[in-house]
Amino acid sequence: MLIFIGNLPESGYDARPLMTAITNLAAYKFARLTDLKSLRERLIALCKGWGLKGTILLSTEGVNLFVAGGQAEVESLLAELHQIPGLETMEFKFSPSDGQPFNRMLVRIKKEIIAFGVEGIDPGTYTSPRLSAKELKQWLDEGRPVTLLDTRNDYEVKLGTFRNAVTIGVDSFRDFPEAVRRLPEHLKNQPIVTFCTGGIRCEKAAPFMEREGFQHIYQLDGGILRYFEECGGAHYDGECFVFDQRVGVDPGLCETESTQCFNCQTPLSAEDQLDARYEAGRTCPYCFKTSEEQMRENIAARHEELRRLTTPLPGSQPYDNHRPLTVPPAHDGAAMIDFLCGILGHVGREEWLHRCEQNRILTEQFVPVGALQVVRSGGRFLQLQPGITEPEVNAGVRLLHEDEAVLVLEKPAPLPMHPCGRFNRHTLQWMLNALYHPQKPRPSHRLDANTTGLIVCARTRHFAGLLQQHQFAQGGVTKVYLVRVQGHPAEDEFVCEAPISDEPGYAGSRSIDEDQGQEARTEFKVLRRDENGTAILEARPITGRTNQIRVHLWQFGHPVVEDQAYLPDRRTGDKQTLDLQDEPLCLHAWKLSFQHPLTKHTMSFETDWPAWAK
Repeated sequence: MLIFIGNLPESGYDARPLMTAITNLAAYKFARLTDLKSLRERLIALCKGWGLKGTILLSTEGVNLFVAGGQAEVESLLAELHQIPGLETMEFKFSPSDGQPFNRMLVRIKKEIIAFGVEGIDPGTYTSPRLSAKELKQWLDEGRPVTLLDTRNDYEVKLGTFRNAVTIGVDSFRDFPEAVRRLPEHLKNQPIVTFCTGGIRCEKAAPFMEREGFQHIYQLDGGILRYFEECGGAHYDGECFVFDQRVGVDPGLCETESTQCFNCQTPLSAEDQLDARYEAGRTCPYCFKTSEEQMRENIAARHEELRRLTTPLPGSQPYDNHRPLTVPPAHDGAAMIDFLCGILGHVGREEWLHRCEQNRILTEQFVPVGALQVVRSGGRFLQLQPGITEPEVNAGVRLLHEDEAVLVLEKPAPLPMHPCGRFNRHTLQWMLNALYHPQKPRPSHRLDANTTGLIVCARTRHFAGLLQQHQFAQGGVTKVYLVRVQGHPAEDEFVCEAPISDEPGYAGSRSIDEDQGQEARTEFKVLRRDENGTAILEARPITGRTNQIRVHLWQFGHPVVEDQAYLPDRRTGDKQTLDLQDEPLCLHAWKLSFQHPLTKHTMSFETDWPAWAK
């Protein structure tokens, strides 16, 4: 069993071992050292030559080390260190172990051998008065008025400390100075004994406290471990945390049953290990999080990352965009110019010829394609759009749920879901791809760019198939919308089953097509009729056609308030996506229920009413 002290070890006393396979050497010494690079090169060469492994920290303020190897080789290192000016009186601690605890030999140059970060504290030239372990026990036996100040980190104190000791409340020794400044003022005139594991931290902590105005400061010589060795467990409760695989030792310096959490490194007592939240190698009572707690933390981090990705908006500066074009079967064997005019006729033939001449139609390998080149079904090309900037959108996407299979989010408006028209990077899909890279979450249904509210997304293609085929396509999902309409519907509840055209009309709008339209059904319920001549409705789309709620209300003569595409009197507008400064479309995906593809449990979500509905 390996028994050593410190982080590196906080020791300073000699207890040589019996013959053993491995001898461990631990020590520290504050002394003024120079020519550190040459010293480092000499020590690393010697230690490797002797087959030693471990770590030596060198600094202009001294040395801190833990090295292990054969006893004769360790003795050789000891002799070498004693020849260095300033280290002649350096004390060592020896301890045995059955095996080599280190994988390699390191000699490092550091600013400090124990990180503190305060200028002017130099234990090599001054340390506070030392109090021996036996003297401290005598003081405590006599009941002297003395304050014991634990300078260790909170996670160390957890395993044990001196009875009635004041704990400094830090996670790192670098936090000690600020913690001292928060101590009560009256302690400055009282006797204080500082202590730590083996003494090295108090070499800096005690002089710093003197500099801060504390009048009667002592440091426990050799720390808790020296006290255990000489005085046992008198006046001490619990065990002592040590920086090796033992984790804790009792007042007899024997290894205890304590361990450390693999996840958060918190020391765990035997009682902690009996807690239901403890799982070896995974979690403990101090880092265990329910799935809900973990999800909230993950979502908070996602929101912060999304703000970084969209500040400024990614398409706000000019960039070259390459939009994909895929040849449908109907255009197999056609010339490129005829294919382009056939799928995007609104651009115009002359403009397409001009773009071909400018080498803006490319293969996927970025090779220019001529206007007369023959294309084949399934062929893929790129249309170069140079130096574009995109209209501003609302990037305030709010995640509500995240697990390994699905995401549920609340979409703001205006925000297109997919690349289209003037939008490429300013889309929900681009944001999700960037946020979850390398995954590409797939929305399982659509909301118009101007519609706000709930959307469920699948994390992978597999889960997308389960959601789309078995739930959305088969009507296994419940969606409820809030909508403000022009006028007051005559009935409190009504249904529209007018078929909706599959092909887009003017500016992408849809219309009622009784002959060739797709089957559609929407159920409506009036929630409130307002004095301004509008009404708040609940809308339940049973089918999922493009613009279905908007088209059905338009058909009934009650278009959605602020809808710029479906205007009163059955007129159509030419604005599919609102500008950021426009009044919002009064349509909101309010409630959503679906069966989780993994757990098969029904998940239900509901958002607050938007401002226009209140």
